[in-house]
Amino acid sequence: MTDNLDLAGRPVVIFDFDGTVADTKASIISTATTVLRAWGIPEEDLVRVDQIIGPPFPQAFEEVFGLSHDDAVEVTRRYRDIYNYLGVESWPAFLGMTDLLDHLRMAGKRLAIASSKRRYLVKKGLEDNGIDGLFDSVCAKRHDGMETKADCIRQAMSDLGAGVADAVMVGDRHHDVDAAGECGIPCVGVLYGQTADRRELEEAGAAAIANTVADLESLLLE
Repeated sequence: MTDNLDLAGRPVVIFDFDGTVADTKASIISTATTVLRAWGIPEEDLVRVDQIIGPPFPQAFEEVFGLSHDDAVEVTRRYRDIYNYLGVESWPAFLGMTDLLDHLRMAGKRLAIASSKRRYLVKKGLEDNGIDGLFDSVCAKRHDGMETKADCIRQAMSDLGAGVADAVMVGDRHHDVDAAGECGIPCVGVLYGQTADRRELEEAGAAAIANTVADLESLLLE
């Protein structure tokens, strides 16, 4: 574990989006279940659908359901045909998140997003919640199969001129912890999005774990 003062002393905070800034679990699962059921995935296999939250699409459908790459690409297309037209009720910011972001900004922190989600969807989610102006950099995938999560973190750090001693990542899955470690920075794991359990984050090497948004604020601000 990294002590709280070390995390709080870092001037750049990089957030994942799904399950970290915005509560997207229900909409992702609902949309994916609809598409996968129509694709013919057996009901007993659909219990694993929550595991697609975290990995990038279309790879998530390959990893979780064993689809071929071409099939995963087509499932992803059908998924987005639904998901892209949802509204803010499908990706609301977590309760207390706007206040947390405001408090970080008031403390002089610079904020960024690093997400495996497509960039236009991240931008839409931030704008729909009225929090897009609180982030100095938004880094996400422009094309499927291109940037990795680590690439996005590095881009965010570059945008803000941050070195490894300056930044901390915040994310909800081991993918975030792993990518942060690849970039040489600590990651705070969060549980309030209910997308991963404590064991997953601890085993990945999270520097600290926040049960609530209030806990996260305590870790990031002295």
